[in-house]
Amino acid sequence: MPIQPWNKELYEAGLAVRKKVLGAQYVDPNIAKAEKDPFTAKIQTMVTEYCWGGAWTNETLDHKTRSLMNLCILTALGKMQELKAHTRGAITNGCTVDEISEALAHATVYCGIPAGVDAFRSAREALDQCEKDGMI
Repeated sequence: MPIQPWNKELYEAGLAVRKKVLGAQYVDPNIAKAEKDPFTAKIQTMVTEYCWGGAWTNETLDHKTRSLMNLCILTALGKMQELKAHTRGAITNGCTVDEISEALAHATVYCGIPAGVDAFRSAREALDQCEKDGMI
């Protein structure tokens, strides 16, 4: 069963940005799984259309700024799997390793040392993979 977006134009715009930032190798398997599972299709539709289409296509903030904000927000929420994906996205969006480190240090001040330790550890794993993949 194919994904059924509420707003096809917003979904398509969101999908394009999502693939640009996170990479098709990350996004395509999630979409493919969702196409076979109506339960998962719901969240993939929401993420693609609402998050990527609604927020990331707005040009008020550039993608680099949004990436740094996401790293701080994900640190606060303790969502380390998503932080890894968005660390790769931050590199794709032009953030430097130093900028990522500073954003995480800033988040640590407000979110607490345990959250910061987890965030730095997760980001390091993502950055190591980025180095292996020739992204940095």
